[in-house]
Amino acid sequence: MKPAPPLPPAAAALALALALLLCLSLSPAADAHNITHILAKHPEFSTFNHYLTVTHLAAEINRRLTITVLAVDNGAMSAILDKHLSIGTLKNLLSLHVLVDYFGTKKLHQISSGTTLTSTMFQATGTAAGTSGYINITDLKGGKVGFGAEDNGGDLNAVFVKSVDEIPYNISVLQISQVLTSPEAEAPTASPSDLNITAILSKQGCKSFADLISASGALKTFDDNLEGGLTIFCASDAVLSAFMPKYKNLTAARKLSLLLYHGVPVYQSLQMLKSNNGAMNTLATDGASKFDFTVQNDGEDVKLETKVVTATITATVIDQDPLIVYKIDKVLQPRELFKASAADAPAPAPKGSTKKKKKKESEADAPEADSPDGDPADQTADSNGVGGGGLSGVRVVVGVVLSLCLSVVFL
Repeated sequence: MKPAPPLPPAAAALALALALLLCLSLSPAADAHNITHILAKHPEFSTFNHYLTVTHLAAEINRRLTITVLAVDNGAMSAILDKHLSIGTLKNLLSLHVLVDYFGTKKLHQISSGTTLTSTMFQATGTAAGTSGYINITDLKGGKVGFGAEDNGGDLNAVFVKSVDEIPYNISVLQISQVLTSPEAEAPTASPSDLNITAILSKQGCKSFADLISASGALKTFDDNLEGGLTIFCASDAVLSAFMPKYKNLTAARKLSLLLYHGVPVYQSLQMLKSNNGAMNTLATDGASKFDFTVQNDGEDVKLETKVVTATITATVIDQDPLIVYKIDKVLQPRELFKASAADAPAPAPKGSTKKKKKKESEADAPEADSPDGDPADQTADSNGVGGGGLSGVRVVVGVVLSLCLSVVFL
């Protein structure tokens, strides 16, 4: 057997880079934190933990790479639950306890000038007015650290108790003495039955979309799903105006399906969409994998791909659990109602003899069981480019690096 030819430098570098990426994906540091699991180890925070889940904040905390959670124990939670706040208001209040920066125990006592303002998830939603979504952290005398909402008159009503769990520069869970108070965060939010979908859409530049869902009968389905959670993607008046010639050519039933296609029967915050890429069912989905679309991140943007068009979320119209409404730059067109875009159409067959064309078609129709083992791309690489021996060398490099990675991970 002839020895394998030496591995080309470019191929070796590529193989090493891929192996290292795989290695990082296997390492414990790459594992996402889970606030629910962290708090579950401490029964004294069970109520706080429960409401992080109920308000959907847990999923948003888990998505972020750098976060600090100011947890309060069951006794402190009782004081705020006695106020019988709505879930929406409770979410705003608990969002005030999630800092979008990392504060470990050491950092708390190293604050420059002894005091700092830091933003929270309440401020990040855009619901908070002015600086009401900011928390004042002050290093007090005697080793104490005080916390207070900026819109609470400068009152540091809570103090640092202890560190619950810290993964440096990833997540820090700190216990504070009591729930932070804030007039803005505790302001009443509308209950689901008080939310008027068409009025909300009309005020935010989606009046045409609101008129269509009312006229088509789709509004009833939207309203019926509101209490359990609802996400709506609306095209602006200008976007919908350009689409109207296509819309008018649809039958009444198809118009209804199109409009329901713009609703998802669950609350999906922007953070949830970013962390849950993949197929998404809609109000038009009939259980046969029809009328769904794909959510895909594109840098900081979130795109909705339908096989016909790709729309981008351009703004959040309202985020008031259980309802969230996004504005998108294109009307979502399901493949069940419209032709697929040129980008999704099969590439034309290369020109050649009829005999070769027939041969390729027969090979394409052959069952998978009859096809050669291995990925077609690998087979091509074996016969072209690097060469059989070169590819073997790539596999050897990858195998060695992964073996070393696994030995470190599982020590």
